[in-house]
Amino acid sequence: MKTMKVLVLDQPTKLIYQQRPTPFPAPAEAVIKIITVGICGTDIHAWSGQQPFFSYPRVLGHEICGEIVNLGSQTAGWRVGQRVAVMPYLACHRCGACLSGKTNCCENISVIGVHQDGGFSEFLSVPVSNLLAVDDVAPEAAALIEPFAISAHAVRRAAIAPDDPLLVVGAGPIGLGVAAIAKADGAQVVVADTSAERRRHVEQVLQLPALNPLDDQFEARLRDQFGGMLAAKVIDATGSRHAMNHAVNLIRHGGSIVFVGLFKGDLQFSDPEFHKKEATLMGSRNATEEDFVKVGKLMATGAITGQMMLTHHFDFDSLAEDYEAQVINNKQLIKGLIHF
Repeated sequence: MKTMKVLVLDQPTKLIYQQRPTPFPAPAEAVIKIITVGICGTDIHAWSGQQPFFSYPRVLGHEICGEIVNLGSQTAGWRVGQRVAVMPYLACHRCGACLSGKTNCCENISVIGVHQDGGFSEFLSVPVSNLLAVDDVAPEAAALIEPFAISAHAVRRAAIAPDDPLLVVGAGPIGLGVAAIAKADGAQVVVADTSAERRRHVEQVLQLPALNPLDDQFEARLRDQFGGMLAAKVIDATGSRHAMNHAVNLIRHGGSIVFVGLFKGDLQFSDPEFHKKEATLMGSRNATEEDFVKVGKLMATGAITGQMMLTHHFDFDSLAEDYEAQVINNKQLIKGLIHF
């Protein structure tokens, strides 16, 4: 039996390499040889034991690009050698959310790399319904389609239209993706982040204005960007209790807020402030095929690029020994990519 190398998070803070049988595809599955995998905040929180919907041992990795090497018997339209990105959300297609087209928030969702083993392995078997053909997208970028798709879903939830005044709070990978996609959609985008290094990244790489929300003059500078008014729409990608509770103060009357970041706790904000503004508040979770397709097209045309969020590269064969120092404790890391 052929075996493959797998990196397993055996328990919090303990990553070990194992040899496991190379998968064989079920009828509607493809086996892919992994080329690149992005490292997500979920992978970082799982390492430290802070991911609430997680069990050990687990093979991490849900931001995946690979090449099809084997196909099941019911996979018409796919071919060996094809480059693909993985849409890692496996929905039940039976619950109320699925039946209404919202497979991204399926009541019984199983996420590859979170609820079941993922892409920190040489090969992976995936339903072909969860693959996106990306022969025209470089592997470095294709692995990042998944986080960009989460961003695209948040932008769609916010119903971003050309010239919309949008404030993106948080310049981590998802916030950067939101800003880049909203810019590509024609919005007037400003980004807020407490990190000077991330603000520089926004200004230099995305070529967008970036403000410090801790600055005493933050609101005045924000209004300067939007013709004297606050943002019409805010997308918060921080996962910060303080930032999310403060979001209602950043929108103009009639404005809307989308939370794509989340924290473990309760939201608390002024109801009079919320009501007098007739504010709209929405959550955004995961992404749908529509969002993945949009991102793939934007990448193929160069409207968005992996470099907009990618800052570090890692080798799969040395990742276990590098993970704590170079990923967990690396304050300069925005988005890391594993190469196989």
